[in-house]
Amino acid sequence: MRIIRMLLVLMTVSGLFAFSPPDNITQGYSIGDLAADFTLKNVDGKMISLSDYSQAKGFLVIFTCNSCPYANAYEDRIIALDRKYKDSGVPVIAINPNNAKHRPEDSFENMQKRALHKSYSFPYLHDAKQEVYPLFGAKRTPHCFLLEKTNSGNVVRYIGAIDDNYQDALEVEARFVEDAIEAMLEGRKIQIEITKAIGCSIK
Repeated sequence: MRIIRMLLVLMTVSGLFAFSPPDNITQGYSIGDLAADFTLKNVDGKMISLSDYSQAKGFLVIFTCNSCPYANAYEDRIIALDRKYKDSGVPVIAINPNNAKHRPEDSFENMQKRALHKSYSFPYLHDAKQEVYPLFGAKRTPHCFLLEKTNSGNVVRYIGAIDDNYQDALEVEARFVEDAIEAMLEGRKIQIEITKAIGCSIK
């Protein structure tokens, strides 16, 4: 055991073995917190804030990107969520949190191309300074945060995954985001408020 401990210490010091914080360490928002407004650049060049949506009842803020296969697998479902709930007052606000120096596919220009190619019906915002995603505590792409607009501000109601099957939309059994939005709009308690986001780590 002593030899193993010594090896681990040596590997850590040499950089061959790196520790990263587990997903259950709380950072960012928790359920019931008030989410601060932000202003980010959309793919159309306009600056977008949550306060721009005067008629909204809430927001589905999704941290996503071009380069992650999990985000790509969920892309059509994200589009469908916006089309289903935007008219009910809960639009999707997509945010790309990745550093393009590490992921060139996630440059602003490539975001514009992606949004045009897929005919996004929602804003696709660039967190260029990587200041917004740490406030939320987003760790993955995609990572969802459902906010309810109240007199006090935008209250966090759900955090986590879109559903329980990123591989096949036809095999989904638990629709976490849809269930949360439906409950929020109907004034019911959201039964599942937190799930683990499955996806690529933010770069």
